[in-house]
Amino acid sequence: MTTSKAAQFAAVYAALTASHEVADHWVQIDDQAVNKGRPGRDGAIACLEHVLTYTATQAVALVAVQRVTGMRLSWKRAALGLAVSAVTHYVADRQGGHWRDEQPRGVVRLAAVTGHAGWLSRDPGAGYLMDQAWHKGWIAVAAAVAAGGDR
Repeated sequence: MTTSKAAQFAAVYAALTASHEVADHWVQIDDQAVNKGRPGRDGAIACLEHVLTYTATQAVALVAVQRVTGMRLSWKRAALGLAVSAVTHYVADRQGGHWRDEQPRGVVRLAAVTGHAGWLSRDPGAGYLMDQAWHKGWIAVAAAVAAGGDR
């Protein structure tokens, strides 16, 4: 079955986004969530463990969407797309911080330097929303990479 590039991108984006939600909120264990942004080896290991289970969850979703739809992804491109999602997820989660931190890091710092410091200071949920927007923006890039090209 031939699938249009637009349909393939849409299916891959939907699979990666849905699996992101599951992996970030159900698969990730409390120890990973609490420790992944902490400095040092323990924080790096917690973040790596989270990203490994996150990426495995996304890979399962890609296999499932292929089986259900009959589309055929290039596994090289799919692996590259998963790598984009994994690396950018690790960077954001490892560099995460809070707007009240003396030296905010990562996505919180990016939000502050792009003029969102007021929102971050007024709304305790803004940091989480910025984090999720970062992830989903990169998921769109990952989906474009994974869905592009022929098998």
